[in-house]
Amino acid sequence: MALYIGLMSGTSLDGVDGALAHCDGGAVTTIAAAYVAFPPALRAELMALQANGDHEIECEALAANQLAQHYAQCVAELLRESGHTAAEVRAVAAHGQTIRHRPELGFTRQTNNPALLAELCGIDVIADFRSRDVAAGGQGAPLVPAFHQALFGKAGQARVVANIGGIANISVLDGDGGVTGFDTGPGNVLMDGWIHRHRQQAYDADGAWAGGGKVIPALLVELLKEPYLAQPAPKSTGRDLFHLAWLDQRLAVHAPAAPQDVQRTLTEYTAVTLADAIRAYGGGADAVYVCGGGAYNGVLMDALGAALGDRVLLASTQALGVAPNRVEALAFAWLGYRFSERLAGNLPAATGARGERVLGALYPR
Repeated sequence: MALYIGLMSGTSLDGVDGALAHCDGGAVTTIAAAYVAFPPALRAELMALQANGDHEIECEALAANQLAQHYAQCVAELLRESGHTAAEVRAVAAHGQTIRHRPELGFTRQTNNPALLAELCGIDVIADFRSRDVAAGGQGAPLVPAFHQALFGKAGQARVVANIGGIANISVLDGDGGVTGFDTGPGNVLMDGWIHRHRQQAYDADGAWAGGGKVIPALLVELLKEPYLAQPAPKSTGRDLFHLAWLDQRLAVHAPAAPQDVQRTLTEYTAVTLADAIRAYGGGADAVYVCGGGAYNGVLMDALGAALGDRVLLASTQALGVAPNRVEALAFAWLGYRFSERLAGNLPAATGARGERVLGALYPR
């Protein structure tokens, strides 16, 4: 039995999701799952690394060391919960924390210290999954569409898998083996930033704050003018584009608005941009399955359902047997398996790379 651990810390910067999985060909079976939250100080350090600053190299190195410690804690919890030992795990696949994503300049940067992680865990570590795709002319993202096809694809059924993390992306599974995917725009990143500014909360639990506000139509129209939204796929984005300074520039041209109404508008923005992308690229889909933290935001899910209309079934990936907050960690466990077998991990139709490539770099235990 080939056991792999996948570790994912995403754009929301809240913590690391981990999954211990049995990978065998296209089959992926969850054995255990764990979550380790980032302390406020580490979250602040990672957030600061999203922009230019003093002593960046040293700050990144120290943050990477802390990140590896939290990754190792997540690995320990997975082993404890499952009853497996480190010797039984073939590899830990660790995504790292994206701090810059500029594929148009030929680079993407995921901070991590996989050497330290291998030392702490006593398990082979596979890391740096995105850079090979970028080297082949791709975006380096999204990497999940091939996994979504392996896990959720079903012959004869056209489906869309929408991952709503900090950034939102879709995988279009046409039912005949064809797969495309791309980043649609912001997922939770603007909503999280706005509620943290005004209410000192990390996120809007179940959309409760947004649910008490109302959409500001003029602001929504302004947000929808963002050129990225009109770019053809393949494409990818991140905090390099969508951040609070970007939002503040758009708010500046409007009359003052109640913060709660802005939160509701940001929720609608994520829903509308997702729905627009799904109609443009997955219009033949019979169902949309949502994963990521956004699947737990009831107001966002209702807004997405309204934007899609009644013709399309909308559900979380729980309906397919996988909890929404486990999908991305499982994806990296699967990518670790693909690396070990020297099989391609990217999907050129999604990333724009010149061809399929084996993704990752090995740090032996």
